[in-house]
Formats: sequence, C-alpha cells, structure tokens
Amino acid sequence: MRSLRAVALLALTLPPVPTATGISTSSGDVLGHPASARPAVTEFLGIPFARPPIGNLRFAPPVEFENSGGVINATTFSVSCPYAALTGTIAYPNKTVNFDRIVGTFLGEGGVIGEDCLTLNVWAKEDSTSSASTNDQGKPVMVFFYGGRFAIGGTNNTFYNGQYLADSEDVVVVTVNYRTNIFGFPGSPSTAQNLGLLDQRLALEWVRSNIATFSGDPTRITIFGQSAGSVSVDYHAFAFPDDPIASGLISHSGTAFSFLPNSAELTATYWTDAASFVGCANATSAGEDEDEEILECMRGKNFTDVLAAGAQVVAVGNPALLASPPFQPTVDNITVFADYAALSAAGKFAQLPYLLGSLHNESSFYRIRGFLADLNLTVAQWDLFTVEAFTCPTAQAAAFRAAAGLPTWRYRYFADWNNLRLFPGSGAYHGSDLEMVFGTGEAVSGVPNSAAEEKVSLLMRAAWAAFAKNAREGLDGIGWPRYDVQKETLVRIAFDDEEEVSFVNPSVYDAPCAALGGSVAGSQGAF
Repeated sequence: MRSLRAVALLALTLPPVPTATGISTSSGDVLGHPASARPAVTEFLGIPFARPPIGNLRFAPPVEFENSGGVINATTFSVSCPYAALTGTIAYPNKTVNFDRIVGTFLGEGGVIGEDCLTLNVWAKEDSTSSASTNDQGKPVMVFFYGGRFAIGGTNNTFYNGQYLADSEDVVVVTVNYRTNIFGFPGSPSTAQNLGLLDQRLALEWVRSNIATFSGDPTRITIFGQSAGSVSVDYHAFAFPDDPIASGLISHSGTAFSFLPNSAELTATYWTDAASFVGCANATSAGEDEDEEILECMRGKNFTDVLAAGAQVVAVGNPALLASPPFQPTVDNITVFADYAALSAAGKFAQLPYLLGSLHNESSFYRIRGFLADLNLTVAQWDLFTVEAFTCPTAQAAAFRAAAGLPTWRYRYFADWNNLRLFPGSGAYHGSDLEMVFGTGEAVSGVPNSAAEEKVSLLMRAAWAAFAKNAREGLDGIGWPRYDVQKETLVRIAFDDEEEVSFVNPSVYDAPCAALGGSVAGSQGAF
C-alpha cells in the first residue's frame, strides 16, 4: 500500500482525470490530497460507496458501488443528496454579526444537490506518533452522521470537516452522505422503508471493509452523530444488535426516544399526496397494485420536481412549534421500531459502550424557527421544549444502557462563546457542541476562538478520541465517571464557561422528566 502522503502528492501532479494508481478500495483506486488547513492530514472526498440512486434505484435500497477499475480523484466533495437549503438571511432581532454565517452554514452550506450523492469522506493523518494510534491494527475510526431532522443535510459542511479532529487526535474521521426527505424516507408500500438509514448502514459496511487501507482499525469504529444523525446512531443499535459494526456509540442531542416515527400507513398517504402533485397519482390513497405504477412514474420525474412535490405535503397532527416532516423514519420493525422503551427494558440493543448528551439551551436554535413561524413563546415554554425534546430522551436512553450494565457516560454542554453566539442569551444552543468536537469553531465563525474556548475544544476532542480508542475504558482513564442516575455522574462541560468538567447528580436537570413520564417522545422532534 502506498502511504497516504505519497498518494496525495501523486494526486497533485495528475491531470483532472488521473490515470495512476492510488489507495486501493472496493470502490476503486482513490487519490486524495493534503487538507487545506491541516496539510499533515490527507483528505479523500466524495468516495462512492453505493451506485447512484437514479432510475430504478431511486426510492430503492442502496446497492454497493461497482468498481470499474478506474481511479477516483477524491479531491472535492460530491454533491449533497437532494434537499432544500436555506436561502437568503433571516431578520432575527438582535442577532450577532456572526449569526448569518453560522446559521447559513449549519442549515445549508454545500447546497449543490444531485442524486449521485451516496459518497463518504475520509481524513487521516500521516506518520503520527499520537497515543491514539498505538495499535498495530491501525488508528481509531470515527464515522459521523449529520442532522437535519431527516429532511436536509450533506457532508460538505464546515461544522463537521474532519481535518482538525484527525490532526489533533490522530483518529481517522469519516463523514457520510445519506438520503433525506422523500428520497430517503419515501413511504411507498412497494419498496423498503427508511432508505436513508440503509444508506448509513451500507456506508458502515464499506468502512469496515476498506478503512484499514487508510490506516484505520476496523475493530475500533465509533459511530457518532448529531440531532437526526444522533437518533440514527441509536436506531442502529436496535436494528443491528448482533452486527453493529461499531465498537462504541456517541449521540449528540437525540436518541430513539426523541420523537415518534411514522406508521407505514401514514407515510404511504404522504407518498401518494406527493405523487399527486407531479401527476403520478390521484390525491387519494392508492392500493398496493396502483402503487407500483406510482413508483414507476415517480422514478421518471425530474428529481427537482419530486423534491418540490415532497415539500408541498403537510404532515398532520403536529404541534405548531416543531412540526414533524412528513417524510421521516417509518416503523417497519426492521430498521425502526414502534416501542423503544420495551426493547430497551429487554436489553434488545447492541451491547456497546455509549457516550451521549445534550445541550443546556437546545431550544435557542429553534427560536429562529419560532420567529419565522411568528410564534411567541415564553422563556418557560422554550425551556420546557429543551426538557421534552432533548433532556428527557437522553436521560431515558442513558438510564437503560446503564441498567443493562453497559459502560455509559452522559454529558451536558453549557458554553456560550463570543464567536459562536447567535443572539444575546443564546447560550449552548442546538449544534453548538459540534465545533468543539470537530475543532471548527474559528472556521465556522470566521473569528478566532478565545483561549478558554480552545481549551474546551481540545478537552472535548481528547475525550471523544479517548472513547474511540477504547470505548469500554477510555473515559475511565480521563476521570469521567460512568453514568449512575443516583450519583454525581452527569458530566458538565464548560459550565459557566469553565475550562474543566464538573460532575453533578442528573436529577439537577432531569427532575421535570418524572412529570412527563420519563420522556415525551413524539411531542417534538430533534432537528
């Protein structure tokens, strides 16, 4: 195998369509290049793990990419899977000078979309002597799933660019494109449900088969995600309990308890509604035989028309604040289940260590959506939203894992940094921990981190890497207590913007959950 650096340098000397041999993968020989801000890291962008989901593969489970013997010039991100990106700016009152840049990046950067999107990106550091890599089999691997409420998202996003984490902690970082909205969760009775989750699974299989070529250890793969990606991580543990591929799981702001998935019947109704907008169905529920014709018709439409049709469908029975999208995970009892509490009580999840957490002011980000919807809620109502949508579902998932005897750690993030603030009092809002773990705070905001902020970012990167290195004991080694609902084991990160962690009893923040029945899955959804 050629070294990553040799391949990267070779890529720089090749014409746009390279003909030389690179790192060998099941998708073909791959050529990367030095990362822009961290040249000690080689990045490989836009590697296909599945065939383009077009034609008869649109609205179908992903199919493994066929290696034609060619060379993949993996020096640019691929298009993102179809979604409607944020356009323009938001006239939010008292917004900071960094507001537009941060929100625009989080909700829509990399807005070039297309269906040939089932790709992944790899960042790996060359010739490191970091303790994280002291394993003959290779370096720890961290595979990330983005959020977006299963409606938007793509890997071409500064928030989770992997070069900084790969550089500082000498882990191999992978980010995965997967289908969202009607393309990832169409609801047609004639095809499989939850295609976006199946995309994630096929990407993980690709990583297991190929990551050793990038100096990664296929026996030390940590899956982590944020928001809908965080929910996906937890879903994976229930869908593949006997072959999770991962050695550990990390969830940022979301678990399987965060919202109720659709029933198959409801999603099928939404599917027919969308089909009616492009002339593929009547605006009434179709029978099973008719759906085959609808599916064929929908596969023949331009993807932008299908995306627009899906956006016209309005989900029923949702609260005004955070209406669930119509095209979201659907119960099929294969990848998504109806009763995660019962499954959890029976221990029917992958027996893996789990690091999970939420943010103290999750709702601050959603105030932007509330502003756009002309909702006027009190501070108490917004605080309740944070409790219902994030605090309680996280507490519930952590308690079940700890009760099963699994190594479990739970955190709560508090920081309110000047360069990442959205408006006065926005605090630790939904998604604001990502820049800390990926080390992208300055890249996202355009403003240098403060000294304290940089220390917290390094602390979080080191903790996440310690977990990836040894999911069962790595956090023991840095003094983080394993989760116990009766003890001071909730890890507070950047409480009062302090540079060190502290530990408190979970009841300090979980007390309202008892009145809500432990969690209120389905009352609100994680973005």
